[in-house]
Amino acid sequence: MGDPCFFVVLSSLLLLIVSTQTSSAQLTRGFYLNTCPNVEQLVRSAVEQKFQQTFVTAPATLRLFFHDCFVRGCDASILLASPNNKAEKDHPDDISLAGDGFDTVAKAKAAVDSDPQCRNKVSCADILALATRDVINLAGGPFYKVELGRRDGRISTIASVQRQLPHPDFNLDKLNSMFSFHGLTQTDMIALSGAHTIGFSHCNHFSRRIYNFSPKKLIDPTLNLHYAFQLRQSCPLRVDSRIAINMDPVTPQKFDTNTSRI
Repeated sequence: MGDPCFFVVLSSLLLLIVSTQTSSAQLTRGFYLNTCPNVEQLVRSAVEQKFQQTFVTAPATLRLFFHDCFVRGCDASILLASPNNKAEKDHPDDISLAGDGFDTVAKAKAAVDSDPQCRNKVSCADILALATRDVINLAGGPFYKVELGRRDGRISTIASVQRQLPHPDFNLDKLNSMFSFHGLTQTDMIALSGAHTIGFSHCNHFSRRIYNFSPKKLIDPTLNLHYAFQLRQSCPLRVDSRIAINMDPVTPQKFDTNTSRI
């Protein structure tokens, strides 16, 4: 069972991100009441179908949303392509974004536009925000209300991504500094990091911490030793760096707080 207080905090923080890191448009619950009143049902239906096809839909969409919001705000600029591969999605920090996240938004957008009343009336930024809420809920997380009215960004550059996203080797001070830039506290950062209850990571991102942390400590002493040996079993020395393992070894496909066996 997940901690309900954690889910309340996390869902509140997701709302904080989407409300503070977005365009200057006023966000409201009934933004599409007259133009596309069934937008949430259309998005939900498309996301459910995609979710049933592959669970990667959930972590991929959630990560896509985070990467979008931390660069230029929640404006869907992460979705834009560039003829010379110079858009946000082309930055090294974004190249690893799973295609299922983009496909989820594309399918939800197609579903919305299939309704003549809604065609070209709903921003991709709002669709991504709704789809993220839905994948979290479908994976066992909270259902929270999403205020709408975001405007799609028209600028997407590699330069805008530089030093805007946290890296796997960031320490607490670096993480606090980056989240503080977005008006988020250390508590906010810790709660939002809980989104890693689903998803996966590649061995090369953490192999140094379990094999060659320092001359005196082969294993990072801040890691739970039992968990470190679990990681070694999944990622032996000289393993293909493309091998990925679940972020949560206990309930990898459940949006929860269950880590009782780590």
